[in-house]
Amino acid sequence: MITVGLTGGIACGKSTVAALLAGAGVPVLDLDQVSREVVAPGTEGLAEIAGRWPDVVHDGALDRKALGARVMGDAATRRELEAITHPRIWAAMEAWLAAQTAPAVVVEAALMVETGSWRRYDKLLVVTCTPENQRRRLAAREGYDAETVEKWLAAQLPLAEKERLASAVIRNDGGPEQLAAATQKAWAELTGAATPAAR
Repeated sequence: MITVGLTGGIACGKSTVAALLAGAGVPVLDLDQVSREVVAPGTEGLAEIAGRWPDVVHDGALDRKALGARVMGDAATRRELEAITHPRIWAAMEAWLAAQTAPAVVVEAALMVETGSWRRYDKLLVVTCTPENQRRRLAAREGYDAETVEKWLAAQLPLAEKERLASAVIRNDGGPEQLAAATQKAWAELTGAATPAAR
């Protein structure tokens, strides 16, 4: 089984590519979703976070924006958080992988390159776009002002560094049809097989 790590810059279209692959029958695990599940209300993960940063937990639930503001630009705090969440995330991922029977699967995560976890997979697929499109999409999607957009971009590695590590790159600067075609092409390059939708 080929494992493909899927990542990209914020607002570049990673989740759209994941949805295209899932819609074509490729098993996809969203580690960002898993990261939310391991700190859901009532979990040991959330209890550990509450013990370390009580102000980011309200009414028994994680205030993700407050936590994001705390770790943004603070590498030491981010490492503390990762020490709580990452072992739980990896355990969930390994259980999911063990249950798969497809010839190739995708694990999707936003900070795969930043954390070094891209090395866990056989191939790395990076979704990218021009910096101008990235800023415009992020501002439109989240309602951020220019200063906040730049803070979020600064919290991730430059797109060029992610592209340098990639086994294949999908450039998402066109419309939906172009993205779908680029996704099929990249998948064929990575696995030697067309997606079901492309056959």
